[in-house]
Amino acid sequence: MQVDKIEMGTVVDHIRSGQAYRVMKILGIGEDYNHRVAVVLNVPSKAMGTKDIVKIEGKIVSPEAANALGLIAPEVTINIIKGGKVERKYPITMPKELGGMEKCPNPNCMSNEEKTAFFKLDNKKYRCYYCERLFRADELV
Repeated sequence: MQVDKIEMGTVVDHIRSGQAYRVMKILGIGEDYNHRVAVVLNVPSKAMGTKDIVKIEGKIVSPEAANALGLIAPEVTINIIKGGKVERKYPITMPKELGGMEKCPNPNCMSNEEKTAFFKLDNKKYRCYYCERLFRADELV
């Protein structure tokens, strides 16, 4: 299988198998995106066993947007491509605060009437600003 190289865009690598489409959703890549997108699923990986890769032409993902991916794929690496070459490569970091989230997963939280925020406690848990309940990062997506 061969995927053409891109002149300008982003390659999201080291995505846990089966999470590529969630990554695309978080980055706003949908049916209406009018550039090439390559999604490669279940690629052999020495470190992970298998992984997914998403190659997005025409979109440079900001570090802030990339860090939101940490909620579902904390091991992701972002490769920024310019002029057909990797200009910058960096791992993501989990955001310390998640603001403007639509609602808390707790059905009894008062934030279900308004947007809320979550604060990072450790690499795996976030606390809701209103109800103070703890959630795993992947529960917030």
